[in-house]
Amino acid sequence: MMPAIAPCSRHLVAVAAFYSPLVLPATKVRIRRTVSSARTVISSSSSSSSSSSSSSSFSPFSPFSLSSRLSRPSIPAPLSSSLSSASSINSRKRTRNQVSWTDAVAPHVDDTIFALSSGQGRAGVAVIRISGPRAEQCLAALTYSPAVKNPASFPMPRVAGLRKLYCPSTHEVLDQALVLWFPGPRSFTGEDTVELHCHGSRAVIQGVTQALLALDVGKGAEVRPAERGEFTERAFGNGRMDLTEVEGLADLISADTAAQRKQALRQMGGGLRVTYEGWREELKVCLAHTEAVIDFGDDELDVDEAAYDAIRPRAATLREEMRRHLADGNRGEVIRSGIRVAIVGPPNAGKSTLLNLLAKRPAAIVSPIAGTTRDVVEVQLELAGLPVLVSDTAGIREAAADEVEQEGIRRAREAAEQAQLTLVVLDASGSLESEGLASLAGVGPFAAGAPPKALSEVLAAVEEKDGLLLVVNKMDAVAEGSDLAVRSLAGAGGVGNGARSRGRASAFFVSCSTGEGVEEMLGGLQARLEALLDRGGGEEEQNEVPVITRARHRVHVEKCVEALTSFLDDRNLGLDVAAEELRIASTELGRITGAVDVEEVLDVIFRDFCIGK
Repeated sequence: MMPAIAPCSRHLVAVAAFYSPLVLPATKVRIRRTVSSARTVISSSSSSSSSSSSSSSFSPFSPFSLSSRLSRPSIPAPLSSSLSSASSINSRKRTRNQVSWTDAVAPHVDDTIFALSSGQGRAGVAVIRISGPRAEQCLAALTYSPAVKNPASFPMPRVAGLRKLYCPSTHEVLDQALVLWFPGPRSFTGEDTVELHCHGSRAVIQGVTQALLALDVGKGAEVRPAERGEFTERAFGNGRMDLTEVEGLADLISADTAAQRKQALRQMGGGLRVTYEGWREELKVCLAHTEAVIDFGDDELDVDEAAYDAIRPRAATLREEMRRHLADGNRGEVIRSGIRVAIVGPPNAGKSTLLNLLAKRPAAIVSPIAGTTRDVVEVQLELAGLPVLVSDTAGIREAAADEVEQEGIRRAREAAEQAQLTLVVLDASGSLESEGLASLAGVGPFAAGAPPKALSEVLAAVEEKDGLLLVVNKMDAVAEGSDLAVRSLAGAGGVGNGARSRGRASAFFVSCSTGEGVEEMLGGLQARLEALLDRGGGEEEQNEVPVITRARHRVHVEKCVEALTSFLDDRNLGLDVAAEELRIASTELGRITGAVDVEEVLDVIFRDFCIGK
């Protein structure tokens, strides 16, 4: 651990670093070694002018005053020369190690950035994050005041300290805050990082951010507000995260349900990275053996066709594992974006009432007038920890009143086609005959054929399809003693609340207005949602991390499988071509994690973040 430096020396280092073109963490040691000589210079300067110290004393932060930027005091020669040398060395080091990311992804990596990382608006605590080569100097400037005779020491790394924050130009107290200092590379971004935990009023936040803006002294390295996702972009550029972990962080920030939170945490923790890197390492072994046969097959006895044939079963096993994950029913993408549920049926069957019941609020207008709902009303819900997007649709009927209703019916059928689960809602008091069932034409299993003639046909379709549930509503409006007849039409036989198929409820008889049968219907809906996500299996299957959580992943895995298929299926493939197929497969996996060139997708990924992350 670096020995403690006196407060005055710390602030001197901060001033010196602001005058240098750029000072990265690796060169700070060189600057600190000049502290002793700098003290001597300042001490002699102070002693020679002690008689006039009250009017012309050296103020290390005078450069930050807005009125004095045009006349900056000179830096002591030993410190200035050391800074110049350090900056030159550091410039060469950056050119060597960071040229690809700096040039292609983050052209302003030399800037120090800051932003409010907590939410906007009034709050008990607001977190302002600062990251970059001048983060340490920003903290030193904000915690320095010439009026304080015994200032607090500079915070220890990764230890919270209570400090007063001052305006560098006026030395006005801005707030009393907890400050945290994270020297790079052991920080979120991999750079020097500071976090200021201030009080969350607008006045405090504005005062601190304006003070940080005043610290920008030019020289080609700015202190500026961060752009959207820039902190995470720097973490990726400095190797602190790969692309799958970046996407996991974005999903965690946007998570609305327990299932989304769990999946995002696993992905952010490297669950996907470990799988993809394991696959890629296996491909590298296969590629190395193939190229060894190409290069040394004629010279070495143990490098022959048998060595090449030995890698084929490994490649085949890897391909089958990838195919298994591709055939997961889009489970990862569904958890991330939500299961789409469409409520369809004839007008006035109670579709909007059912939506309001699920949402537990008046999300849609309910009226006895047929055709009240003209457009698709979507509501994001959480049902048993699962993300669900429920769509209430216009009532479907053959005799549409006007062009607006016709468009609503078209959108209703489109919503049913795109949904993973469709709730067919019928009116027990009026839409169970063939005339009412005709509204199901073009919906679900009746999309291509004729509409059902009887309710039993609807039940048969529900029994065959995992993505269909039948809800017979308004049972309270059925004449007393007639409810058994209604149930018998569906083949329920009056046993319990719902008709059962393959051990699960497939039809429910409810009254959304009185609550009759609603609990059973909600339980059946939850069971069907879990079945869609294959969560009804064993504990190991339920806890398995989805390997594919975005369409981008799926595209690259499919291309990898395609290359492996070309490698495995053509026995007459030349060795050079075979090696190229393996190389293509490895490259496709590398693009998922960012191990190979992915500049074209970086903007899309990082723009999903909020400012300050």
